Amino acid sequence: MLTDIRVYYEGNRLLKPGFVQFFAELTSLAKEKRSAIHFISAGSGANACRDFAIALKTNTGAWNILLKDSEGPDSGNLSTSLCREYTWDKVHADSIFWMVEMMESWFHADKDALANFYGEGFKKGALKANPDVEAISKSVLEKGLQNATRNTNAGGYFDNKTSHGPKLLARIDPKRVREAAPNCDKLFTAVLSRLS
Repeated sequence: MLTDIRVYYEGNRLLKPGFVQFFAELTSLAKEKRSAIHFISAGSGANACRDFAIALKTNTGAWNILLKDSEGPDSGNLSTSLCREYTWDKVHADSIFWMVEMMESWFHADKDALANFYGEGFKKGALKANPDVEAISKSVLEKGLQNATRNTNAGGYFDNKTSHGPKLLARIDPKRVREAAPNCDKLFTAVLSRLS
């Protein structure tokens, strides 16, 4: 029986409460199944890969998951390419999931949550309207968030990323994100399947 799921995510440790809230459906189901999901900050993408590799050797009884920014478009073989790059067994590709092209793409899937968080001065129209958030390039995502939040009382997102990021993760609707980000949906589906 699966008792432990360990998600090594790329990003600051302060994001943990946001991830816990965003994935509440999964953590709740895990608890029902007498399992647990742990979110472990790994910092940079390279550190996340390092921590994941260590976990594969030291936490053999757990399902170790790597969640990282793709930093570019989804070619369809991101996970197998990463396994090849790090000389990991290709079986681990099924445990690697992506925020395409970056975590902030998930925010674009729920612009209403952002508007509610930032309030007056938020420019919703500055965010790309594309319903497939994974098709929005990193540079366009960054520029959109910068322009949308620059004149708000809360301050610009990138000037306050470590405080705003977790709060936004906790507020965005996972259902909307899953509909707009296929790789996010893939992670939910894989975990739900393993817990069923």
